[in-house]
Amino acid sequence: MPGTMCTVVARCLNTLTRKNVHVRHLSSTVGKSKPGDDLPTFQYVGKRSKRKDRVFVWGFSYTGALGIPSFVVPDTGRKKPKQYQLTPYRLDMDAKISSASCGYGFTLLSSRTTDVTKVWGMGLNKDSQIGFHRSRRDRTKGYEHILEPSPVPLPLDKPQETRVLQVSCGRAHSLILTDNEGVFSIGNNSYGQCARRVIEGEIYSESQLVHRVRPLASRVVQVVCGQDHSLFRTELGEVYACGWGADGQTGLGHYNICSVPTKLSGDLADVNVVHLATYGDCCLAVSEEGQVYGWGNSEYLQFASITDLTQVNIPRRLPFQHVGKVKQVACGGTSCALLNDDGNVFVWGYGILGKGPTFLESAVPEMIPPTLFGQNDYNTTIKVLKIFSGLGHFAALTNVGELFVWGKNLRGCLGTGRLEDQYFPWRVTVPGEVVDVACGVDHMMALVKSIT
Repeated sequence: MPGTMCTVVARCLNTLTRKNVHVRHLSSTVGKSKPGDDLPTFQYVGKRSKRKDRVFVWGFSYTGALGIPSFVVPDTGRKKPKQYQLTPYRLDMDAKISSASCGYGFTLLSSRTTDVTKVWGMGLNKDSQIGFHRSRRDRTKGYEHILEPSPVPLPLDKPQETRVLQVSCGRAHSLILTDNEGVFSIGNNSYGQCARRVIEGEIYSESQLVHRVRPLASRVVQVVCGQDHSLFRTELGEVYACGWGADGQTGLGHYNICSVPTKLSGDLADVNVVHLATYGDCCLAVSEEGQVYGWGNSEYLQFASITDLTQVNIPRRLPFQHVGKVKQVACGGTSCALLNDDGNVFVWGYGILGKGPTFLESAVPEMIPPTLFGQNDYNTTIKVLKIFSGLGHFAALTNVGELFVWGKNLRGCLGTGRLEDQYFPWRVTVPGEVVDVACGVDHMMALVKSIT
């Protein structure tokens, strides 16, 4: 009998584990049981159990963008560096990270803490896009690669009161948004993307300059970095832009560079913008009414619904039909996506769009079947809450904390455990509830709430 009882208890524990029921305490008299004794009692983790905030990273590791030093400089016992991390890997950080952004081979993290350290950077830093970090050997020089999350100092007037709300990364520059001290920019300013005057021949390597962007007409509530341009959304729903404009991505009616954040007009005049997106040279905006506006590069059918031109230098409303009220947009190098308030995802442009290997281009948004994000007859309430884009791939986050990815799997950036491209949304196995995501060129990051 004792052996039989042990087997029953073991099976129960295995079943509970498979169903994500977590056992805190087990009180049992297995092996000493007598007829009439009580069965084993369990104490389960309740809703009040404190869940931990965690960060997971994956993709290309050689640049240091994943923040795991042992991947680049192997620990004792490992013979060679780890080039790719094909599945989510936990980044050991004590701080509660609230915002993350993946640039071209580098990463920025931020916390809303009132501590002096609020922002951390890791990865490629040849243009000081994650700040100046002193070499331990030569204190007058800086690092070009940062292999682990390192503090990025900001010239704050009130460091113990000001909070960082958001970070955004471009090709070689970054923006940092605070609650009451405006926006800071760091990194390459060759085209005015850091919102300051372009200096001919300026050396960005080992630069200690952190620029405070001049205040706009109203408070900035969102910052977005494109490849070499920057967008700013204010609390009044206005959009400002600066930087490289060769494809019209600044939306200012010309194709020149601009170093002063300038208000956009065109079809955005008198429109209350609630969301902005850009990553390459194409830009999208969403109005309070749920309409979509676009400008910039259209070489890949991004704006083929309104023009045959390959560059659009002023915001235009995109008269999409049958997409419902749009609440969010995402755009990469050649393709775009939108999310409506029903939780449905639509894609257009050119590339791997998420509807199979034969669907590679579209001038108008096409819906990805909700079943590909986990919705079925038994789970009818599942829907997508947020969408994201890197340069060649997309990600979607559902209301049950599940992460789906699709697109070019450059250097393992999708986290699927393989290096092959993904033509349909694929669920990434992350240990916890995913609450936010950042996509880069060849790496990704997820902010996660632990199960317990």
